[in-house]
Amino acid sequence: MLKIRTMALVLGMLISPLAAADTHVSIGFAVPGLSIGINVPAYPQLVRVPDYPVYYAPRLDANFFFYDGLYWVYQNDDWYASTWYNGPWGRVDRMDVPVYILRVPVRYYRRPPAYFHGWRPDAPPRWNDHWGRDWEQHRNDWDRPDHRAAPPPAPLPSYQRQYSGKQYPQQVERQYQLEQQKYHYQPRDPVVQQHYQERSKRQNQGKGQGKSQDHPGQGHNK
Repeated sequence: MLKIRTMALVLGMLISPLAAADTHVSIGFAVPGLSIGINVPAYPQLVRVPDYPVYYAPRLDANFFFYDGLYWVYQNDDWYASTWYNGPWGRVDRMDVPVYILRVPVRYYRRPPAYFHGWRPDAPPRWNDHWGRDWEQHRNDWDRPDHRAAPPPAPLPSYQRQYSGKQYPQQVERQYQLEQQKYHYQPRDPVVQQHYQERSKRQNQGKGQGKSQDHPGQGHNK
């Protein structure tokens, strides 16, 4: 049974957490415009991390990755995610970060924090030492040997290369429209799947509200 605690994933919209009866997966959305202290003015070069379904950005001065249809950034001891390379970004609860992101070796962090010093470059960061026993007990699978082959990496959303500078879509609705037109990947990771499902649901609800406002009297007093 999959149990994932609250994932704080902000993509510029406000929604209250949702909960399922048996499979408890909930995502909370906070206020838009979250600043994480980085700016990516153009689509970055992304290189595959060997043996992992993850890409990293070797030319950025940031811990910047791409996994399963989302960009991921590790900044100030927090993880953030976005469907677009320059945000808007949302903080992801450390209890919910996908295992393949957690397992990326230290050498692929282009701006490693001071507490990474002395850790093996060919091994993942020591998240269990850094985040403590509560985290380790909840995420005791993160460094468990997995003899199955890693899934193939998601295709890169290279269509975003043509959207930089003033052409970059700032509105979440416009970003979603472009993704629907140009990127048809279906994620495999449960956390990412939940994000995609909830975002699609919100977009459809927004369209329905727009139609009802355009025809406020429809369905009444016929």
